[in-house]
Amino acid sequence: MIYKIFRTPEWEQLQQQGETLGAPIDLADGFIHFSAAAQLRETAAKHFAGAQGLWLAAIDETRLGDALKWEVSRGGARFPHLYRALRLGEVVWCRELPLVEGAHVFPDQIP
Repeated sequence: MIYKIFRTPEWEQLQQQGETLGAPIDLADGFIHFSAAAQLRETAAKHFAGAQGLWLAAIDETRLGDALKWEVSRGGARFPHLYRALRLGEVVWCRELPLVEGAHVFPDQIP
């Protein structure tokens, strides 16, 4: 699984339109940013610190085909990047990502 953190309007837009090219940063970079499970906490802390109204979507990377590339990014780590729209049907599950006492609380299956 790979993961995408959405703000509420972004998640609602994906549900309504059936696909998305991502958040403004994704549009600017020309691909949709994802994280592996072990990268999620750092991604949330760096890009979503203190943000409420977030959603965590899990995507089965095998459904994304050749448009998914693992590329070197933050700190030399390889991150998954999708070079096409993400379709709602490719989302395995999506859950709220609550902010409790200044920290995001991840589902138990996230290390």
